Amino acid sequence: MADPKGFLSTPRTNPTRRPVDVRLSDWREVYEEFPGEALVKQAGRCMDCGIPFCHNGCPLGNLVPEWNDLVWREDWRTASERLHATNNFPEFTGRLCPAPCEAACVLGINAEPVAIKQVEVEIIDKAWESGWVTPQPAPRQSGKTVAVVGSGPAGLAAAQQLARAGHTVAVFERADRIGGLLRYGIPEFKMEKRHLERRLAQMASEGVKFRAGVDVGTDVTGTDLRRRYDAVVLAVGATQWRDLPVPGRELSGIHQAMEYLPGANRVQEGDLEDAPIDVAGKHVVILGGGDTGADCLGTAHRQGAASVTQLEIMPRPSEERPTSQPWPTYPMTYRVTSAHEEGGERVYSVSTTRFLDDGAERVRALEIVEVRMVDGRFEPVPGSERELPADHVFLAMGFTGPERGGLIDQLEVELDERGNVRRDADYATSVPGVFVAGDAGRGQSLIVWAIAEGRSAAASVDRFLTGSTTLPAPIPPTARPLVV
Repeated sequence: MADPKGFLSTPRTNPTRRPVDVRLSDWREVYEEFPGEALVKQAGRCMDCGIPFCHNGCPLGNLVPEWNDLVWREDWRTASERLHATNNFPEFTGRLCPAPCEAACVLGINAEPVAIKQVEVEIIDKAWESGWVTPQPAPRQSGKTVAVVGSGPAGLAAAQQLARAGHTVAVFERADRIGGLLRYGIPEFKMEKRHLERRLAQMASEGVKFRAGVDVGTDVTGTDLRRRYDAVVLAVGATQWRDLPVPGRELSGIHQAMEYLPGANRVQEGDLEDAPIDVAGKHVVILGGGDTGADCLGTAHRQGAASVTQLEIMPRPSEERPTSQPWPTYPMTYRVTSAHEEGGERVYSVSTTRFLDDGAERVRALEIVEVRMVDGRFEPVPGSERELPADHVFLAMGFTGPERGGLIDQLEVELDERGNVRRDADYATSVPGVFVAGDAGRGQSLIVWAIAEGRSAAASVDRFLTGSTTLPAPIPPTARPLVV
């Protein structure tokens, strides 16, 4: 363990966010640097709990107590090695994961949990700065080839593991740059793309071939992939967005979140001078209270929106852990992200009944109604209807699975009852030699689950190609987290 009395003598300290007026003037990450001495003390709060539930709370099985102890002893390089033993991309999870490990921390039963996520990101940032993260090419090649379709966290994790096992790996991505949602779905203020670029450079040095701008299913068919490669890994994500089929949906000014966010990211990449959808001086309404909605919120603030309102059909969560979600589950509590801190209004327990026209086939307002739960269903509250002005509406209501047609149809893989690609305990689909990892098989989930599934699927692919494997397999696809 680290400091034997650390959890008693040291309170939890969270990283400081840059002042709102300062960070709204740029797109850089919102957090200030965390002092090294303070971080060592935070790592020292990790207690000798006997059974580290943080391991089970983390889909990757991160060795949290081990690298906390190493940071406390200021053995940063070994801490980096222990961190990489279970996680290919801690710089991504340390910035983007909601930290189910912290919800499962034993200290969190009656006190503030260890700041695991902050320790994680500081370890990997120090490792990069110190030059400890280097390419790890395979000592010998297997002669086998693998196509990975999709370059999000699941696809990248599978590709890196398989390349290190000696296979020749090609990653196909239909966008013009590699990274999937990490590239065009995550705003710069949450994760600057330099973190992605240096990890891709490492993977390229390890032999991974990147094929950006290739729409598999159109430019290359599923039949082509099966003929040219010994195995195929589907990591196409759950990109079929959930829509809202109410009157007025066809009006201009109403967009899916993923029609909005990529344009703003492309401006930061230098591809565009102005975003295709710019809300400067406009009234914005966001439907959906999750992370994607918060990303739209922060983006709208930086573009200079006149007002932003975020609507959620569910009631406002409590600020304390609900009794129905006891430790070590991940509680659904009221959270204030950096984007919420920057402004805007959050409205709960409302539903949109229709979009209203300005007379020129453009949205001018939403008609909303308050709702309440009755026998497990939302029912409108009589007399609560009202109009909410809007120049732009963004739908951020989640995703329903992988896109149908194209590659999915060409490969003729079976789908499960939820519309995801069906897989067995080895991540194998119904088609021999075709595997699936991440949201495409699991459904919309967390980045940490995507990386864990990419690693596990890679182990199954390696076994399929060679008869055995030494690659770690963190989880079977049927595993369930300690989260609700």
